[in-house]
Amino acid sequence: MSPTSETAQGGRRLVIVESPAKAKTIKGYLGPGYVVEASVGHIRDLPNGAAEVPDQYTGEVRRLGVDVEHDFQPVYVVNADKKSQVRKLKELLADSDELFLATDEDREGEAIAWHLQQVLKPKVPVRRMVFHEITKDAIRAAVANPRELNQRLVDAQETRRILDRLYGYEVSPVLWKKVMRGLSAGRVQSVATRLVVERERDRIAFRSAEYWDLTGVFATGRAGDTSDPGTFGARLTAVDGRRVAQGRDFTSTGQLKGAQVLHLDEAGARGLATALADTAFTVRSVESKPYRRSPYAPFRTTTLQQEASRKLGFGAKATMQVAQKLYENGFITYMRTDSTTLSETAVAAARAQVTQLYGADFLPDKPRTYAGKVKNAQEAHEAIRPSGDRFRTPAETGLTGDQFRLYELIWKRTVASQMKDAVGNSVTVKIGGRASDGRDAEFSASGKTITFHGFMKAYVEGADDPNAELDDRERRLPQVAEGDRLAAREITADGHATKPPARYTEASLVKELEEREIGRPSTYASIIGTILDRGYVFKKGTALVPSFLSFAVVNLLEKHFGRLVDYDFTAKMEDDLDRIARGEAQAVPWLKRFYFGESATEPAAESGAAPGAVGGAADAGNGDGDHLGGLKDLVTDLGAIDAREISSFPVGDGIVLRVGRYGPYVERPTEAEGATGQRADVPDDLPPDELTVEYAEELLAKPSGDFELGTDPATGRKIVAKDGRYGPYVTEVLPEDTPKTGKNAVKPRTASLFKSMSPDTVTLQDALRLMSLPRVVGADAEGVEITAQNGRYGPYLKKGTDSRSLESEEQLFTITLDQALAIYAQPKQRGRAAAKPPLKELGTDPVSERPVVVKDGRFGPYVTDGETNATLRRDDDVETITPERGYELLAEKRAKGPAKKTAKKAAAKKTTTAKKTAAKKTTTAKKTAAKKTTAAKKTAAKKTATAAKAAPKPAAKAD
Repeated sequence: MSPTSETAQGGRRLVIVESPAKAKTIKGYLGPGYVVEASVGHIRDLPNGAAEVPDQYTGEVRRLGVDVEHDFQPVYVVNADKKSQVRKLKELLADSDELFLATDEDREGEAIAWHLQQVLKPKVPVRRMVFHEITKDAIRAAVANPRELNQRLVDAQETRRILDRLYGYEVSPVLWKKVMRGLSAGRVQSVATRLVVERERDRIAFRSAEYWDLTGVFATGRAGDTSDPGTFGARLTAVDGRRVAQGRDFTSTGQLKGAQVLHLDEAGARGLATALADTAFTVRSVESKPYRRSPYAPFRTTTLQQEASRKLGFGAKATMQVAQKLYENGFITYMRTDSTTLSETAVAAARAQVTQLYGADFLPDKPRTYAGKVKNAQEAHEAIRPSGDRFRTPAETGLTGDQFRLYELIWKRTVASQMKDAVGNSVTVKIGGRASDGRDAEFSASGKTITFHGFMKAYVEGADDPNAELDDRERRLPQVAEGDRLAAREITADGHATKPPARYTEASLVKELEEREIGRPSTYASIIGTILDRGYVFKKGTALVPSFLSFAVVNLLEKHFGRLVDYDFTAKMEDDLDRIARGEAQAVPWLKRFYFGESATEPAAESGAAPGAVGGAADAGNGDGDHLGGLKDLVTDLGAIDAREISSFPVGDGIVLRVGRYGPYVERPTEAEGATGQRADVPDDLPPDELTVEYAEELLAKPSGDFELGTDPATGRKIVAKDGRYGPYVTEVLPEDTPKTGKNAVKPRTASLFKSMSPDTVTLQDALRLMSLPRVVGADAEGVEITAQNGRYGPYLKKGTDSRSLESEEQLFTITLDQALAIYAQPKQRGRAAAKPPLKELGTDPVSERPVVVKDGRFGPYVTDGETNATLRRDDDVETITPERGYELLAEKRAKGPAKKTAKKAAAKKTTTAKKTAAKKTTTAKKTAAKKTTAAKKTAAKKTATAAKAAPKPAAKAD
């Protein structure tokens, strides 16, 4: 029986999902008897600050939003921006006969459904409706087969939320006190930051080693063709039986690992090349092995993020935004999943397309199955695949841009997963000869031929290393046999240097977190977004570079909260949370041990714990207790933390890098007691491994501080030039007794320097001219004053509300009234001014296939392909930005979609007549209501203000 016909007998049903887009798609599948509405994400959560906590709560409960003394009871409040939506849902529920909670089928979705039930308090039957794809059949099947709410999943999610709140709200204030205000710590966020910092430390400690070898081009004597080349290249591997050293034979400090390998320097390599010039070479061995490569498993969340980064240049956040749209519009299955399993329907659809598109020769006899590799894989989903029982090819979807490209990636991977292996042969040929000085040299060449491409016809996985060879790359060697003679066409000496470990990219950091089993894969995109937004990490191309600030934060956490950022500890914590989800451990005893320490779960008689806190760690299902400690004690005793020490890092030659309240700087301490050493600011976007002693000396040598320019003859005040955070400027020094706050506060005159000026060359006369702005140019025929001003977007003229741009800053002082009037006589350009030439060309965007350039816009430099514009971030530089970074910025902008525009004015015009008619009738009622509303607002405002003073709002986020 269809849902619609059931409804005819059973009344009206309210279906609640998370997003409006999802609601719109589902509504089209359910008939008129169903009302589908969105909760628009979470409707209720822990309070964001003391002002949101109900008045009956005081003390630590008010600060944390969790009652740690009473079994960690959370205090939930309806989000301020969701109150109107909750009201709407209650009104819809009042007219409904049944409620379907159709949120996502994972821990978070289950929690949202539970909160909806708690807030709406339905008096009608409640069903939990779950599905992993939004298709007509899947939605109707979900309605016909509802289940009950899974309380175990709800409890597991609540435990995670409480844990993350305690971690964030207790550790973050320590960072505020000891490093800088506004910082945040998080259970996974801090560990991810530590990984990036540790990689940078390895790069700083790295010392390059130089090594040389030889490459030869050898000829068989035959003409050769594509299947049997006449020449091939080989690399020197051994001399007199000793293996020639390669990059892997050196330590990170540039030392050779063992004496058994031969380290060739430039002179040795060139000498050997000369000695081998006339050598007769022979094939010493030919080793052939069969080659077989099986298809890659279908996508799960993390592998999709990695491949989208490698192949499409998407960040993790952009990938998930695009995938969310594809899911909500019915193109793919649910995109937050740890599973690589395909349903029988999906396998049948994939196999049908293999036969249809590639032929029966590419279809294996039996369907392929993939076992999940993720430990504690989250409950319940299929792999990410095209939705439905018949996969639409990318061309059939009607998609465009980023959505088309991501769908195509998912479709190809899914179809390829049900194809035959690729097979072929791999060959290794060893070539030897004796040099004129008697030394024996052996070269080696390896080749690969693919005789049947199998799944590679549909899909080949990318690689994090841009120099890595992809699986479908063939290297053909000539057909040679042992004993064949070869002629050396060319022997060349090649120099190499070991490279520092590569910085993490978003893709490789996601892979590292998953391999270490830290956090949940579904949260990695938001974690990376958080550490970027917080300024702990910035991007250089696609590489993630830690800031100096993150070095100070990680230093503090490692020294004083070591276990909280320990990789194994964090992974074990994840295990415990998953055991709670499975019902194998209890949440409250576990939280007690984490927050209060081991004694919190010992028998009350022995530990002094409150009655009822009985049973050891093992009894509570918490294992052996070796990785849980008391967070409360850790954050209470802060006396041992030296703020200056944890923010100081030696550079060399007595120079120290310090992270201050206003950013990083280098300092050369002075021996004089109480004196301040020589200091210089360090650029915020300088990668830490580039801060060498030489560069620090260069920074210290630059003029810094205030440049005294002289005294203003009109006021007698000293005029100085400074280099501020937002650029150089000039200002006057006010007397010490000048009030700086309150009604009578006096602000010093200040003016930014022109682009052609610098603090060490600007004169007193320049400064006084700059501070005299705005300049009155004159008045027009009607007496309206025209002024020349320097604004945020450059120099301009202002007449009333009419502003006109000037061509140069110098015109501010030179433009005459006649020239100004001539400018105003011209019609004002409503469109854009003549386009400026691009600052840089980046290449062709892989999505729009249009040329991408960097331009200088009103709000600073930006990248554009003519359709989409994306402003460069703080850490991006016009000179160093790579094409990949430009494409990534455009992809992120496209994923966000166009900015929403309000239509208030249009609506106002339509309703003007109606309003006028009704105005007289409602005037009296409005006045009465207004008085009541005003009084209520004042009362509420007082309560809010009092609550807000009770405790500051922490900036910490959980993850």
